[in-house]
Amino acid sequence: MKSREDLNGGEAKIEQFLTHLAVKENVAPSTQNQAMNALVFLYKKVLKQPLEEKIDAVRAKEHRHLPVVMTQQEVANVITLIKGVPQLVVKLLYGSGLRMIEALRLRVHDIDYNLKEITVRSGKGDKDRITMFPSSVISMLNNHLAIVKIMHEQDLTQGYGEVYLPYALSRKYPNAAKEWQWQYIFPSGNLSVDPRSGVTRRHHLDPSTINRAIRSATQLACLHKCITAHTFRHSFATHLLMRGVDIRTIQALLGHKDVSTTMIYTHVIEQGGYGVISPLDDLNNI
Repeated sequence: MKSREDLNGGEAKIEQFLTHLAVKENVAPSTQNQAMNALVFLYKKVLKQPLEEKIDAVRAKEHRHLPVVMTQQEVANVITLIKGVPQLVVKLLYGSGLRMIEALRLRVHDIDYNLKEITVRSGKGDKDRITMFPSSVISMLNNHLAIVKIMHEQDLTQGYGEVYLPYALSRKYPNAAKEWQWQYIFPSGNLSVDPRSGVTRRHHLDPSTINRAIRSATQLACLHKCITAHTFRHSFATHLLMRGVDIRTIQALLGHKDVSTTMIYTHVIEQGGYGVISPLDDLNNI
């Protein structure tokens, strides 16, 4: 398209483009939806030409991918090869079923040592939930928080020490941003300027730090699986199922809206495809 006039008759052109994405490009449904929303925004807000007619494009097919899961021994091997703060983060990914960003956004008051639980705030879908807190990380976490507290106190003496607070809580509680309980458990090593407010703060740790540590440990462990931070969450759910934990409980711990999402982990609790033994294993001496 070379001119603004070429954009006229947007419904037909959008329908043709979205169909092309689904049929020729084989994109995921989310990608097609994103393209659709962007084009609707273009016509409605930029070109001031609201789309009136129905857009009936061929819909992209949803591909169901089975999650990559590690055995307990593989999890242990990888965690052992990760050192320092990344190891503590990964232990929480596997020990509590957290998503990466949920772990990095944890604040000091989100851990309840007595009840052995973690409060995940504003998780996926902006929902709060409660999940388990593994006792085996208490000592490691306390040592880590002792270092973080010293860093926070140093920031305060230098006129900083303020952390981002959601939902305008900084206006409701003016001093809360500098209080210890609101600080990130995994803060960044550097102060940075918040581009939205211009305030110099210490943000949480960048996910790339953890991803690099996981990738390096996976290579050292000689695992030929595609291991990411989310693999530990998949393994958490699968291993709980193998221990006989109720599927509804696992759904709540993971924060899934629909139990059908959680049911995908049942594919590995029986050995072999669909729990069936290969006929080759019935043959002897070949």
